[in-house]
Amino acid sequence: VVGKMDKKVIANTLKDLKENSPKRNFKQSIDLILNLKGLDLKKAEHQINMFAMLHYNTGRKISVCALIGPELESRAKETCDEVILLDQFAKFKDKKEIKKLAGKHDFFIAQANIMPKIATVFGRFLGPKGKMPNPKIGCILPPNANVKPLIEKLKKTVSLATKNEPTVKCRVGKEEMSDDEVVDNIITVYNTIIHKLPNEKQNVKSAMLKLTMGPAFVIGGEKQDKSKGEVKPKEDVKKPEEKQEVKEGKQEEAAKKEAKPTKEEKPKSEKKTEKKPTEKKEDPKTKAE
Repeated sequence: VVGKMDKKVIANTLKDLKENSPKRNFKQSIDLILNLKGLDLKKAEHQINMFAMLHYNTGRKISVCALIGPELESRAKETCDEVILLDQFAKFKDKKEIKKLAGKHDFFIAQANIMPKIATVFGRFLGPKGKMPNPKIGCILPPNANVKPLIEKLKKTVSLATKNEPTVKCRVGKEEMSDDEVVDNIITVYNTIIHKLPNEKQNVKSAMLKLTMGPAFVIGGEKQDKSKGEVKPKEDVKKPEEKQEVKEGKQEEAAKKEAKPTKEEKPKSEKKTEKKPTEKKEDPKTKAE
């Protein structure tokens, strides 16, 4: 599979994915899954924890929070989803409140001259989640910076991490995007990851594509059946539940349609049974007399 990571093979797998995945009432995201091998995740040099800069956005709305001083306030409020000023940092004393903030946003940007204060107040909670303002992707700005170009850049930035398993999963597009854009994003992510691996391509076991609520398709594989099993441990826990809800909805609709003719038949059978209980009711009366 590793040797087949070229544009034509990826495009064919993407086409197969779209044609053979269950249709939904919403536009699903397209995820890339890379299963890795020959790694010891206890070693820092074998771990993947980085960002990939794509040429096209993934169709997902990102949320950005600015941790800044008054110098950047007006520009940040024009483009960011939330702005927290330096003099408001004191309000964040509750651990739960900061944890909630960390889970609320995809990226945090910061004003360079107040970074020490940001690290003191938010570092313990943003750090473990990989959400601390990152200078490598331009998230630490000087007080006179233009914020808008950074936000546009972050829309095309995806986080890549192995976490507890030798698997990297990230979003590379959406159903309505052109195949060329999605393929370009896939190649960009793949190249970014293999350059970080100790043995590059030799550390890639397989590459797969899947829709939000669909099965995984091996890139270069013949059928999706071959992908089953490899990605199961990495699949989102909620996905099977979502599928069950869809099935249950269809079953309910089918049951309602079947129930309509049976309701008309039931009164006939009830009329027949009505005579029997009335006859039985007369028996106790005559006995009483």
